[in-house]
Amino acid sequence: MQIGEVIREYRKRKNMTQEEMANRLGVTAPAVNKWENGNSQPDIMLLVPIARLLNITLDTLLSFQEELTAEDINSIVYEIDAKLKDETYEDAFQWAKGKIEQYPNCEQLIWQMALILDAWRLAKDIPDSEKYEDYINDCYVRALGSEDENIRNRAADSLFGFYSRKEQYEKAEEYLNYFSSQNPERKRKQAFIYSKTNQVNEAYKAYEELLFSGYQMMNMVFQSIYTLAMQDKDREKAYILVEKQRELVNIFEMGEYHEASCRLDLATAEKDVEATIETMEGMLASADKICDFTKANLYEHMEFKKPEEKFITELHNSLLTCFRDEEAYSYMKKSRRWQELVSSNSNLLKD
Repeated sequence: MQIGEVIREYRKRKNMTQEEMANRLGVTAPAVNKWENGNSQPDIMLLVPIARLLNITLDTLLSFQEELTAEDINSIVYEIDAKLKDETYEDAFQWAKGKIEQYPNCEQLIWQMALILDAWRLAKDIPDSEKYEDYINDCYVRALGSEDENIRNRAADSLFGFYSRKEQYEKAEEYLNYFSSQNPERKRKQAFIYSKTNQVNEAYKAYEELLFSGYQMMNMVFQSIYTLAMQDKDREKAYILVEKQRELVNIFEMGEYHEASCRLDLATAEKDVEATIETMEGMLASADKICDFTKANLYEHMEFKKPEEKFITELHNSLLTCFRDEEAYSYMKKSRRWQELVSSNSNLLKD
């Protein structure tokens, strides 16, 4: 609220006329009227007497607010959006600039106002839009100093986008330092820079690393949801999730072993003899292919350490030890295929 609006509101609350207020402050009634209509401002020496007369603090009189709430910021954002639709871009820009000047330490507001002005400028083909660039970019840079990591990341993303559009890729790359090294978005943006600066192999490798880590993350998520479904005794959902995991293995070219192993837990939980033995056989038969993803065309630019023969042998033996567990697989005792599987491979365990 403007100071005049505050004076009017609290004067009326006290059932005081403009003339009464003027007499108590030693000014004229027209002067009070001008304050309330926004045509003039009270002298600075009158601020304390006005606050005392209205029984309010100076903060209330001046509408001072140390921090904007999320609701306040949303309200301002809605207002700038309406102004951009109904008024000229210049008028809306100046209004937004005034709001930023009013709350110079609110990085969230600064970033959001800059983003809206920038997006509107690009989408609507505003005449002479370049003249607004410096101010908008300055707002982004100010937001980079925020203690809030989310705001810093968003401001860095905006600046990355700005310089990428300008094809100033070296400058754009500088803002990747504001993203955590663990943030996949940083690697994706770096890959984009590589692709635009003739570093094709590096771009391939970065994108492939994103795919590989993306598979690992998605697989863990599917497994976690599967665990929840089993806890809820929702076997139908659990079955669907296992099939999704198998599809994921195929999409990301992880190999036969990983596809086969997806089914073991569910088959065991259901005590499904046929499914269990098929899964066991499939895992043992493909144990030496556990790292086949290293040969996949999808990851041809990545470097993987070649698995040692000892590792494959130990994996095979470990699987057999697990599959021979009569307590866990007591329901398999009558299966001749299971008996043959664990007995025919017993020499490997001795070795």
